Amino acid sequence: MNYLLMAAPAEGANPLMSFLPLLIIIVIFYFFMIRPQVKRQKELRTFRDSLAKGDKVVTTGGIYGKIVEVKDNVVHLQIDNDVTIKVDKAAVIKDMTDAPQQK
Repeated sequence: MNYLLMAAPAEGANPLMSFLPLLIIIVIFYFFMIRPQVKRQKELRTFRDSLAKGDKVVTTGGIYGKIVEVKDNVVHLQIDNDVTIKVDKAAVIKDMTDAPQQK
């Protein structure tokens, strides 16, 4: 027989105390994982909304270019002389305007 199942439950045990470690883990998970990710998404959204003509940017595909036109959800990038591509605004991930030029 399983004596653990037959054992009497502990008297006066607070059921909240058994859930306390789980609650602490959830709170720690929130502050170390979820909150920084939400903050990063907010910063990225603000960055994409502030894109302007003349900014030098990098796309998720690694394409470096200079913005020549900004529309609602589309950005036109000049990647070389007389070469302009149209990319989704969500594909722009980094501002390279202040980055030093490599030669």
